[in-house]
Amino acid sequence: MKRTEIKHALAQEAGTDLVNLKGWVRTKRGSKNVSFIALNDGSTINNIQVVAENNISEDVLKCIHTGASISVVGTLVQSQGSGQTTELLASSIEVLGEANPDDYPLQPKKHSLEFLRENAHLRFRTNTFGAIFRIRHAMTFAIHNFFNERGFSNVHTPIITGSDCEGAGEMFAVSTLNKVNTPINDDGEVDYTQDFFGKETNLTVSGQLEAEMAALALGKVYTFGPTFRAENSNTSRHLAEFWMIEPEVAFADLNEDMDLAQDMLQYLCSYALTNCKDDLDFLDKRLQEEEKHKKKEERQEMSLIEKLKFVTENDFERITYTEAFDILRNSKPNKKKKFNYLINEWGADFQSEHERYLVEKKFKKPVIITDYPKDIKAFYMRMNDDGKTVRAMDVLFPGIGEIIGGSQREERLDVLKSRMEDMQIPEHELWWYLDSRKFGTVPHSGFGLGFERLILFVTGMGNIRDVIPFPRTPNNADF
Repeated sequence: MKRTEIKHALAQEAGTDLVNLKGWVRTKRGSKNVSFIALNDGSTINNIQVVAENNISEDVLKCIHTGASISVVGTLVQSQGSGQTTELLASSIEVLGEANPDDYPLQPKKHSLEFLRENAHLRFRTNTFGAIFRIRHAMTFAIHNFFNERGFSNVHTPIITGSDCEGAGEMFAVSTLNKVNTPINDDGEVDYTQDFFGKETNLTVSGQLEAEMAALALGKVYTFGPTFRAENSNTSRHLAEFWMIEPEVAFADLNEDMDLAQDMLQYLCSYALTNCKDDLDFLDKRLQEEEKHKKKEERQEMSLIEKLKFVTENDFERITYTEAFDILRNSKPNKKKKFNYLINEWGADFQSEHERYLVEKKFKKPVIITDYPKDIKAFYMRMNDDGKTVRAMDVLFPGIGEIIGGSQREERLDVLKSRMEDMQIPEHELWWYLDSRKFGTVPHSGFGLGFERLILFVTGMGNIRDVIPFPRTPNNADF
């Protein structure tokens, strides 16, 4: 008999036709004459109640515990309880896989997020993580849909690379050299000519540079792939492995880049509100419950749904770095030394507390800051005529701060080479990147969106390790 997904069963009316549901038991309760089983198959956050009466063998029922998988054949009847309109009256139940209650970690009680991280292989089965990963899928689909509708080509850029896009040097090495008897050259350094690729290689920190090459022929491209940072930072905001969305557009200036970023973020938030309602409602209630236990000054002013509408219903405020600096320097939190990082000198890199102040207190809408000091931005960003700032832009959101970073790229060969020299980036390592500025260079722009940062915002979760299936962080590569 063909299986019916629980989300479809819950949408059906009561009837006499037999249906087959399969899933995992969330809870079982009852008396000698009847048992009530809450069943979930991952298709929806909502469980269906299975009613097992005397026709179901006691030997079968005693094998059914939280975590067990079962197949149920029965008829949909009008529910006698509250919370759902239909339930399944079982005519037969088959236990597919037992779960010993003495061993199964996810018993029906409240578990801490830390405990669930330690059991990441099972946390998908909880309401919270089921909701998170259904939303993550929806956002993945929406991103591809957004770019496809606008004529972008998806480009798969290399995971193994010989270049450091960000110039920070925090990269994971890729090598097949013998770790015990590593070959050494005449200069006493590792002889990478004997390595697999004949040179030093790493896991990529960004697909941007390669995406630029594609954009300078295809016009509009985007990447959506894994990136890696060997930054030894054990915080709730950092991962060693994460996913990035990076569009690049030929013939586009910074204003068009900002338009694209706003259009995309509003599209994604609107898509979530329309297509992930049940999961968002659950996570919204969860977040509001958490907020009750926080100190008043630590509570968020907006609910999860309100934050998403905050993005979809407001035009993003656009200000320069210098304007933002003046606002922050003269702000009450700065004057009263409430900021952890005081803003005194032009050129300071804004922290999350500054970004959130601009969004949540000053403008009460998403903010895009442009024209940052060149010394705190990457070599590939286009230099402004003042010689001090570059055509960069950061998009700031409530509760999270920066969610997108981008720029108009430096298309002038001489200026690009000068910037690389200033930042001590060897030309020979990026000869192919420089070639693009020799052969038909054009103005072009792009940005990067950290996918997990987006999922943090859309789900309201507070730790980035909870929005990726199996997080990779310092001293943690389990599962």
